[in-house]
Amino acid sequence: MVNRDANEKLTWLATKFKSVAVTGARQSGKSMLVKSVFRKKPYVSLENPDIRKFAAEDPRGFLQNYPEGAILDEVQRLPEIFSYLQEILDNSKKKGLFILTGSNNFLLQQNITQTLAGRVGYLNLLPFSIGELRHARLLPKTDDELMLKGFYPPVYDQKIPPGDWCQNYISTYIERDVRQIKNISDLLIFERFIRLLAARTGQELNSTALADGTGVDVKTIQSWIGILESSFIIYLLKPHCNNFNKIIVKRPKVYFYDTSIVCSLLGIRTAEQLNTHPSRGAIFETMVIAEMIKLRTNKGLPVNLYYWREKTGREIDVIVDNAGKVLPIEIKSGQTVNGDFFKSLDYWSNLSGIKKSFLLYGGVQSQIRSNGTEVINWRKMIERGV
Repeated sequence: MVNRDANEKLTWLATKFKSVAVTGARQSGKSMLVKSVFRKKPYVSLENPDIRKFAAEDPRGFLQNYPEGAILDEVQRLPEIFSYLQEILDNSKKKGLFILTGSNNFLLQQNITQTLAGRVGYLNLLPFSIGELRHARLLPKTDDELMLKGFYPPVYDQKIPPGDWCQNYISTYIERDVRQIKNISDLLIFERFIRLLAARTGQELNSTALADGTGVDVKTIQSWIGILESSFIIYLLKPHCNNFNKIIVKRPKVYFYDTSIVCSLLGIRTAEQLNTHPSRGAIFETMVIAEMIKLRTNKGLPVNLYYWREKTGREIDVIVDNAGKVLPIEIKSGQTVNGDFFKSLDYWSNLSGIKKSFLLYGGVQSQIRSNGTEVINWRKMIERGV
């Protein structure tokens, strides 16, 4: 079993809140995590039709079977149980009584917000991180292999080929989660939309262009974006607000949380195909930013990442903002340092007056440049912590 970095935060939340909800992408390892951390708690899956029928017909009697609490998995399948959980939590002083998980985060969060607000601590669990894979000695050697294989647990613990697993994952996600959240009549159009979005990972979100490409209106596109975001399929990287008296871009950039999904949607099946694919740089950037997000979410911290771009095209891939103290980062997939890599960092440094910056790239050589930029392999930087 791969030890998860989120163990510590999950244990801490259970000492502060009467209930804890673990949300995240489908198949990110939520059930395995809570069962390993709370080994003494009974595990109950409401996916089981017999158990769900009992809980639906007699919710109070069902919950009385667990006076010391329990892990309730797929709890969003039975919305009416949340009111009874509220009563139990309000009448108890125990912390970490019920641990709630579910594969449909939108419905889970909706039910918690309506009935259990203020009683539940949240932890978002994403797929494996590069550090978790390294400690488990499962980390692919090359960046292309890693991007292609991705970070979802079943690819590693069940040894399912990533291409086959991703295809089934996408189909399952569309068929189950999307239809539960929003009644989409034509799933083929929604699937075309996801494929168009995959081709735009690392780019500004242009709802109008996506609407034109799928044949639906902009409001529908925005609704679908919200579904993918709440399901932890995509992340919207917001622009940094500091404009330095320049006209800056205000649209977010879209990134997928896992590069194996992007590769599958783009028809990339081998590392050789990926190595020469025109989207390789964007996929590489997607992977690095997803790993930076995991560093924060595994500690239960808000994501403090942004990007900066002005209308002329000058752009900084990532701005890390720690309470106003900012750190610019450029991400390059190449293995050889090129002088052009520093142009945007130098431009931003002249505007802001901030000299310290990082260039994360695919090569192995570390450098500290005279302009204040530290050049470092992206894996080393992620494991060191941003």
